[in-house]
Amino acid sequence: MTAVLATRRNLQSIKRLIIVSLGMAFTSVVTMLPAHALDPGPLQGDTIKAVIDTLEERHYARQRYDDALSSAHLDGYIDSLDPQRMFFSSDDLNYFEQWRSELDNTGRSGEVAPAFAIFNRYEAKLSARLEKIIADLPAMVAGFDYDRLEYIVLDGEDQPWADNEALLDDRWRKRVKNQALGLKLADKPADEIVPTLERRYKNQLSRLKQYNADDVFQVYANALSELYDPHTSYFSPRRAENFDINMSLSFDGIGAVLQVDDEYTKILRLVPAGPAEKQGELKPSDLIIGVGEGEDGEIEDVIGWRLDEVVDLIRGPKETIVRLEVIPSKSKTDERRVIAIQRNKVKLEEQSAQSEIIEIEGPDGKIRKIGVIDVPAFYIDFEALRRGDEDYKSTTRDVRKLIDDLQTEQIDGLVIDLRNNGGGSLQEANELTGLFIEYGPTVQIRSAERRVWRDGKRRRSPYYEGPVAVLMNRLSASASEIFAGAIQDYGRGIIVGDRSFGKGTVQTLIGMPEGQLKITESKFYRISGDSTQHRGVVPDISLPSLFDHEEIGESALANALDWDQISPVRHRDYDEYAQLIPRLKSNHEARTVTDPDFIFLLDQVALVEQARGLDRLPLAQSERIAMRDAQEQKTLAIENKRRTAKGLSLLDSLDDDASDDPSDPDHGETNVADTVASEGDSEVVTEQADTAAADDPNTVPDVLLIEAGHILADALSLSIRPPLSDAAVAATR
Repeated sequence: MTAVLATRRNLQSIKRLIIVSLGMAFTSVVTMLPAHALDPGPLQGDTIKAVIDTLEERHYARQRYDDALSSAHLDGYIDSLDPQRMFFSSDDLNYFEQWRSELDNTGRSGEVAPAFAIFNRYEAKLSARLEKIIADLPAMVAGFDYDRLEYIVLDGEDQPWADNEALLDDRWRKRVKNQALGLKLADKPADEIVPTLERRYKNQLSRLKQYNADDVFQVYANALSELYDPHTSYFSPRRAENFDINMSLSFDGIGAVLQVDDEYTKILRLVPAGPAEKQGELKPSDLIIGVGEGEDGEIEDVIGWRLDEVVDLIRGPKETIVRLEVIPSKSKTDERRVIAIQRNKVKLEEQSAQSEIIEIEGPDGKIRKIGVIDVPAFYIDFEALRRGDEDYKSTTRDVRKLIDDLQTEQIDGLVIDLRNNGGGSLQEANELTGLFIEYGPTVQIRSAERRVWRDGKRRRSPYYEGPVAVLMNRLSASASEIFAGAIQDYGRGIIVGDRSFGKGTVQTLIGMPEGQLKITESKFYRISGDSTQHRGVVPDISLPSLFDHEEIGESALANALDWDQISPVRHRDYDEYAQLIPRLKSNHEARTVTDPDFIFLLDQVALVEQARGLDRLPLAQSERIAMRDAQEQKTLAIENKRRTAKGLSLLDSLDDDASDDPSDPDHGETNVADTVASEGDSEVVTEQADTAAADDPNTVPDVLLIEAGHILADALSLSIRPPLSDAAVAATR
């Protein structure tokens, strides 16, 4: 991973271990130890000392591991093991208090015994719970009253620790009832519900017994490292990829980035042009609950599995089929779906920048040809570059060629689409900026020692001088923010869309006596002196977004470093758009208030916001069905509202939509309101736009891209700048 790649919550996978949805009363086990109680490994004492020393000496925050941080470390470790407040009671918490101000002292002396004492108690309680559930499951399921009006809390982190075992028993009863109800509403035959849950819980018990000292130490070390910032983390020797598995890095796979979300394996994002994205059904935020080999192989339940084990099932030889059973993060709360994907290699050239031309009518009545370049990542083939290959691939080289081709088509302006671009090579962010400015700095980097150095375009050379707009969303991060911030600071383009992610930090991998520590050593700053950290890049013109800033972005991550400023850098101000922004905003508002597709997007945003307010699920079958049906009716209503405005035939149900999955208006955000799947607090789902389908009247166009084109066309109409001469066009080539 390069210094600016990480934008995901990479501390959510192994640290949550096996949080299962079970239930039923059992006797207290607070004094029990598991039959295979774990002890520290031989190098873990030296490793925790090295981790502490490295964090204190090299982390950007320069934070001392003292009694206050020891207290936070204890709380973080306990939360990592039991984030939903389902295992530990107040008695357990009282027992753990003996270490509240001692973890810093024990760690400096190379002692990790407290970590194992706490984990062994956790494992004892979970093991006893699983065994009791497996034994009593038939009677439990038979005794559930699905007419009883009661609720399950969606986010257990919001509930207090249980004062007694009876309260824990009730929480577990509701969770297992919720899973049984979910299977029932997904049309699982009644005689298969108990065997399905039984297999699931036995698998979880088996995998619990496979946990080893490396797993425990990694959770414990990360509970400390994440107190420094969310991108600092410890990797055990055999679990270096357990945080986020990027399937595209395997030789053959489906092209997906996975993470653990409680007991589920969650799709974080799809690799552009990978097998899963090409297949079209799998979506980010979908939850994988089963994996089957081939077209008719038995689907194995994977709820509660370790991430690496799920990945092992999904991976396989090229051109073979894997079937995923998923809970879609879409409209149906209890829906299940089986998706068949053919494994293949993920090809770099298919993930490279792509271009197209859209035609936009400006306010002056002129048709403007707007070039669009979609930049999915800031990539470079370092190996080919080192070999001296003159045709090595890189973002900048590809975009330069695309600009040449677009100018041959006599475009009037250019939109650089950075939506969902999570970053990549810092070098490419600088080089790409150089295609749009004559020369000058593009980024400042400040080290933990507070030394600042600058990078950018050092020599004057031809550049694209035409009008530019940069389109962003909440998943535009790191290198994307460096590029967008530089374009904004130089006054070379209009930034439109949503506020970017806000990752303005640089990480370095450092070897430990055992494993590795990925540590934040530097921060990025714009040439204006503003940090991109936490706040991200604020667009000149904001467009509606379905992404929840409370859940997605650096500001949503615990212990994220603060935004700050350093001295600005002298630079040329092209100042091409500042005076136009108020008028462009006014035109944008007037235009979109009557646009059916834009109104449809706003209606979706409102629907999503309603769903976000849901903090509990009913466990009465009638209430659950009513909630699901109401959600579908709301979704159907806003779809038919759009169809009425466009003169299209109305739908009687969502299943009547011939396109079945209309293209997403937000190129990476949900097409319908996201609701809670099963019992997880699902995040916004990603669905790629397909502008090629725009000729289909039933298809929702990429309204944000089209609106970015309109804004640029408005700027062309309002600007007094003459068009580029033939000589100027040639000079950019």
